Amino acid sequence: MKYIITPIVLLFSGLVFSQEKENNTQKDSVKNLKEVVISANQIIGSKFEAANKTGSASYISAADLQKFNYTDINRVLRTVTGVNVYEEDGFGLRPNISLRGTSPDRSAKITLMEDNVLIAPAPYSAPAAYYFPSVARMSAVEILKGSSQIQYGPFTTGGTINFVSAPIPTKFSAGFLTDYGSFNTSRTLANVGIANETVGAVVQFLNYNSDGFKNLPSGANTGFDKKDVMAKFRVQSKPTSKIYNAFDFKMVYAEEDANETYLGLTEEDFNNSPFMRYAGSEKDNITTKNNQFSVTHTLKTSNYFSITTTAYRNKFARNWYKLNDVRFGGTTYAIDAILEDPTTNALAFDYVTGAQNSPNNALRVRANNRGYLAQGVQTKLDFHFLTGDVYHDLEVGVRYHKDSEDRFQWNDSYAMIDGSMVLTTAGNPGTQDNRVAYASALAAHALYKIKYNDLTVTPGIRFETIDLLNKNYGTNDVTRTGVNLVENDNHVKVWLPGVGANYRFNNYVALFGGVHKGFAPPTNTPGTDAENSTNYEIGTRYNYKKFSGEFVVYFNDYKNLLGSDLAASGGSGTLDQFNAGEAHVKGIEFLINYQVLKEESKFKLPITFGYTLTDTEFVNEFASSDGAWGTIEKGDEIPYISKHQFNASIALEHAKFELILGARYSGEFRTVAGQGSIPNKNSVPSNTVVDFGSKYKFNKHFSVTGNINNLFDTTYLVSRVPAGLRPGMPFSASIGIAAQF
Repeated sequence: MKYIITPIVLLFSGLVFSQEKENNTQKDSVKNLKEVVISANQIIGSKFEAANKTGSASYISAADLQKFNYTDINRVLRTVTGVNVYEEDGFGLRPNISLRGTSPDRSAKITLMEDNVLIAPAPYSAPAAYYFPSVARMSAVEILKGSSQIQYGPFTTGGTINFVSAPIPTKFSAGFLTDYGSFNTSRTLANVGIANETVGAVVQFLNYNSDGFKNLPSGANTGFDKKDVMAKFRVQSKPTSKIYNAFDFKMVYAEEDANETYLGLTEEDFNNSPFMRYAGSEKDNITTKNNQFSVTHTLKTSNYFSITTTAYRNKFARNWYKLNDVRFGGTTYAIDAILEDPTTNALAFDYVTGAQNSPNNALRVRANNRGYLAQGVQTKLDFHFLTGDVYHDLEVGVRYHKDSEDRFQWNDSYAMIDGSMVLTTAGNPGTQDNRVAYASALAAHALYKIKYNDLTVTPGIRFETIDLLNKNYGTNDVTRTGVNLVENDNHVKVWLPGVGANYRFNNYVALFGGVHKGFAPPTNTPGTDAENSTNYEIGTRYNYKKFSGEFVVYFNDYKNLLGSDLAASGGSGTLDQFNAGEAHVKGIEFLINYQVLKEESKFKLPITFGYTLTDTEFVNEFASSDGAWGTIEKGDEIPYISKHQFNASIALEHAKFELILGARYSGEFRTVAGQGSIPNKNSVPSNTVVDFGSKYKFNKHFSVTGNINNLFDTTYLVSRVPAGLRPGMPFSASIGIAAQF
């Protein structure tokens, strides 16, 4: 059975017994392991590691990302089973991602990281992901679900997504990619790296912009412009050093200017002209700036002991300036209510569309001006050893983290005059919302991996203690003297155990499973409890001849599910959370890969197929003010979770070219909690979208790419929130040139 023992075990066997026995087999084992060593910025490291986890894991490599050259993370994640997403802007600027039935709103219920560092603007105090890393500059995307992600928090129910940025090369390298396509959409990605045995660096630049595929009556641009600059620098010991030390410095600057809106369409207008926008959204715009900085120290005293420590600081600012409501005659009309019933709210609707001139100050535009700061220090110790035939790997980690969200918002008022918005009253900053939310958290985890022959068991435990505080200075104290200060606080302390196991029957089949405690922190809202659940999974991985794949069944048993008041999901936008009680989420994840042609063929013809079943149910009754949840009855389904999803692809690969066709099916889902058949006004119908990717390689340095999104130009609804109906991206094509040296 020794031929199926993992390279990791073989390496450490050689280390422990090197003085007693040296042979070529041990040397080969050490050499082979270098291919699967996990660097400090990764949580999986490779497809090999993903296939040997004691829980569900997916690794999307650089080669996978290049097949379609996607810039939209929604499209990237559609290939991963267990993932639910609903689109909003068509470009993936601010995705809504769910893992195993967690709430997808602003991806606020999953742990998001870049290079193993928390990346949401304020992961504890305000986790809604208004900043999201640009997948176009990443070298890999890693997804953990089930018990395999207990090391990572604070959100441990659904899973973790880690974005792996461009690595520092081992020698000089440079690359360039530029493409142009529909809607004047263009992307430019360039990077250059240098290295010797003690010093290395890489610098990367990304510009991604578009005029947008929606149309304002004025003809104004509805697109965006994004820029990212990333730089890394490393200084390290010589390879001959007995003790290895390395310092890695990383900096990212990102900015975005997008003419994006919360205002969608009425049902009638969507059916007649799905890509139109109303005149009332012509001033809507979001600007963001993000600064990341981190320094990582790696210490290796031997091949079996290492300590990795990272200090990080992320600063994010954004101002989403957008139509909030319509006010006249002493009445305020919310934009979602106007679009839901344009007949009853006919005059307000005419003001929004520009069909009629409005009184002064009738259209209120809110400057959602917020600043975020997240910083901390995390350290991880890894120690592995052998006792007889048993391999041990102990990982212990600690993180101290602080973050905050500062709201300093105001309203401007406009009149609609001849189809254009005219400013009539400018607001004063801080007079709409003036508060700061703070969080400090100490987290620790221990994971103990034990492997004996073909059985691997991984027990672990996580601890979180969190202090949450909100300081509301009030809208009459914009200088923040504290005269009207109101404070709310909350405190959470929790232990989160878990265990996973993997048993390999032979070279072809393995069985894995686990159980772990799920958790999501509450906000500072008084009386709000933490979200907690017990999560189970069991699955099998198989790899026989031309077939490989995975089949997983899971069950998440929520004792307390948390809901959030997000404007993005149709709420008022306070971010207050509420206890939703018990809920059950269960599902199936099935993936199969088949290589049609023989291994010795000059061509490859891989086929993949994936299916995700996500079945959700509230177990008790309650009432909330959230627009998507509302009054809940036992047996109601959680909104914005598609029950059935399929994805499939077929590719033709050759040394000179690649062609790939990918299709995805998203089943109907409800936009308001309920059960039984879904009323049309609360439904997002099922849709099937097909994409195409191609590449031709002139030589080892130059290639040309061609991509089509939505090949058959399917018109489909993606969401009814934040306000009104929103379309997916129509047919779009691009062509590009890439160079690599």
